[in-house]
Amino acid sequence: MATDPARVEAVFMAVCDADDRDAILDQECRGDIELRNRVERLLGAYHSAGDFLDPATPPTGAFTPPHQAHRDETAGQLIGPYRLKEVLGEGGMGVVWLAEQSQPVKRRVALKLIKSGMDSAQVLARFDAERQALSVMEHTNIARILDAGVTESGRPYFVMELVKGVPITRYCDQSHLTIRDRLRLFVDVCHAIQHAHQKGIIHRDIKPSNVLVTMQDSEPIVKVIDFGVAKALRDQLTHQTLWTNFGMMIGTLEYMSPEQA
Repeated sequence: MATDPARVEAVFMAVCDADDRDAILDQECRGDIELRNRVERLLGAYHSAGDFLDPATPPTGAFTPPHQAHRDETAGQLIGPYRLKEVLGEGGMGVVWLAEQSQPVKRRVALKLIKSGMDSAQVLARFDAERQALSVMEHTNIARILDAGVTESGRPYFVMELVKGVPITRYCDQSHLTIRDRLRLFVDVCHAIQHAHQKGIIHRDIKPSNVLVTMQDSEPIVKVIDFGVAKALRDQLTHQTLWTNFGMMIGTLEYMSPEQA
């Protein structure tokens, strides 16, 4: 009879950080060689991972609050029909603002605006490609684009649904989710990425801060955001698409796929 996975997990949890590991294994396994072998393989993998799985040591690319650098825009300023409220985040080429729309509908949105001085041809092409990529995707687990335009100074912006969420890893830990519930959320992430792939778009920066969990009707909903460094596999999105120059590092190193790294 195959060893019960729940039994393997229970024994592993009992010994993974214990000092008297061998004594506990002897007591728990009681001659069950298969059980002991499976637990010892798990222990080997667990300890060889070092601090990679330790939530107390966040990766270098972890989210940090946006810095207070000089910006041309200020809270209260109008961009089109949108009044800026506060900065939600900041990346290499754009700033994301919480904004309020009053006409023709009243709602809160996320407005992404290209940074002043970042309007080179390459950055403009990448910014436009993100906007185009979002416009072709329609999926529950991908943040929707709502509008787009150009400021009076000629800088492009686009408007997305406001996702009031937290990184998926933080949500799972704070909610003390079981492995099964965590995997349910992960399946939703996979469906979102599959939808993007079917549209010919590779995100290239999937990390906890770009996979948010928000609540809808008391149920957790995954939202994949930030296609700013995505890559288009088909050229119908933009003629100046998101092809990467040789030697250019795109994405977050700690979360890159092996072929991307």
